[in-house]
Amino acid sequence: MSVPVRLRPVVEADLPDLERMFIEPEQLGLFNWSGWSDPTRLTKQWHEDRLLSEEHTLLMVDVSGETVGFVSARKHMTTAYSYCYEFGISLWTHARGKGYGTLAQRRLARYLFAHSTVNRIQAKAEIDNIAEQRSLEKAGFIREAVHKGWHFRDGAWRDEVVYRMCRDELPPMTT
Repeated sequence: MSVPVRLRPVVEADLPDLERMFIEPEQLGLFNWSGWSDPTRLTKQWHEDRLLSEEHTLLMVDVSGETVGFVSARKHMTTAYSYCYEFGISLWTHARGKGYGTLAQRRLARYLFAHSTVNRIQAKAEIDNIAEQRSLEKAGFIREAVHKGWHFRDGAWRDEVVYRMCRDELPPMTT
């Protein structure tokens, strides 16, 4: 893909778009919508730490100067002394299915490995979310396990597919 996809910190002008994600279910998408929540939560957090902390980071996905969504990574303790990052992605509806998510997820992996000592990054995709599973695989993530009944969405317990990338599995960045 020759379209430049980059990640950048959240600026104040992004906050209305982030809030809209939590009041318009179609913006988050079928697999990310888990009910109404405080749409100002991220705005409040932005005023505290600009959504950049060791525990939780949110970055905007930018394609040729246009914001098309966001990625986020949350620290997940694996033992008392070690951790991995678990991340997610949401793209605006008009940006889905164009390959931007694959590049954004690869860029996020590169960023996390470059700016932390973490050795493992992981993501989960609902078992029926085939597009996200393909995107993760194209980004270089390895399907590792299925967690049965992992989360509750839309009246039913859903299975999640776990994907991982360890530091020594990071593919080269080609675009």
